[in-house]
Amino acid sequence: MKKPTRILTLTALAVASMLAFAGCSSAASADTDGDPTGGTPATELRLGYFANVTHAPALIGLQEGIFQKVLGDTTLTTQTFNAGPAAIEALSAGAIDATFIGPNPSINTFIQSGGASARIVAGATTGGAALVVREGIDSPAALKGATIATPQLGNTQDVALRSWLKDQGFTTDTTGGGDVHVTPTENAQTLTLFQQGQIDGAWLPEPWVSRLVVDAGARVLVDEADLWPNGAFPTTVLLVRKDYLDAHPQTVSALVQGNLDAISWIADHADTAPAEINAKLTADTGKGLSEAVLARALAHVTFSADPHAETFQTLVDHGRDAGTQKKGSIEGLFDLRLLNGLLTEKGAPAVSAGGLGKE
Repeated sequence: MKKPTRILTLTALAVASMLAFAGCSSAASADTDGDPTGGTPATELRLGYFANVTHAPALIGLQEGIFQKVLGDTTLTTQTFNAGPAAIEALSAGAIDATFIGPNPSINTFIQSGGASARIVAGATTGGAALVVREGIDSPAALKGATIATPQLGNTQDVALRSWLKDQGFTTDTTGGGDVHVTPTENAQTLTLFQQGQIDGAWLPEPWVSRLVVDAGARVLVDEADLWPNGAFPTTVLLVRKDYLDAHPQTVSALVQGNLDAISWIADHADTAPAEINAKLTADTGKGLSEAVLARALAHVTFSADPHAETFQTLVDHGRDAGTQKKGSIEGLFDLRLLNGLLTEKGAPAVSAGGLGKE
């Protein structure tokens, strides 16, 4: 099975054409579902994110003060999560206004709310997820009877695992039964359980894939990049509460600009970005990553504001296959007008909503 060989400098090249405008921090205006010129800047923005390498634009945006700079007088507060469903609970309860998150929880909240809950306003990261297993599991067939962890029931990696297992002819259920026992587990606990031999593997985002490989001797059975055309699949997007977007388009535009600036900062600081990402991970978790783990993790991700909307109907199908998602339409899930307004200002190409929203 082929393995991605991207390194951070190649990631920089991949996003350079879109992000040639590094350092710009002006906020563009764009229509919302209400008055296109209405709304007021928010006094506060409460932002969620995960302490994962797949959330590096969020980590850098906070570590380097990028978000606060573009937000100006708007107070920024943050909250960390282990996986998407927990972040969605906070978003739905009004405890946060926006979050960096995986695509499947974004889909779920949109469908369950009938389109009233939230909008994806930008992408952040593609790639960086895999199924890693213990020695002795050398093929999909060897997974029968195995116990495999995921970050949380219904999160993006959980859905990917369950859908892939179905394609391999295995049954699963949301209570851990079936041919393969899927056990949603907090990522750090997954590492411990794998080291103790209590689970046989896990489908995880980076840096946890690399932690199990480097620190615990796991092997990659499935790199998710191998399952998608050109290896491109969304791992992290930027999701905003719809009522917040409608009320404060200027503030959301500033957040989107901060995301662009953070992605650009990573591209322009390839030599120092790993250390800065690790510094934020250390601050958030109390422990940083080894050089080997961080290098391997960063080699498997690409940072881009394109949310790859063209993949989302497939993700919906995966969620249905996994039994973690209700029926429903995702038409309207994306509102990329603020993002594309900012890109157009700098002569960069617009990104597509794939017919699933406004662009």
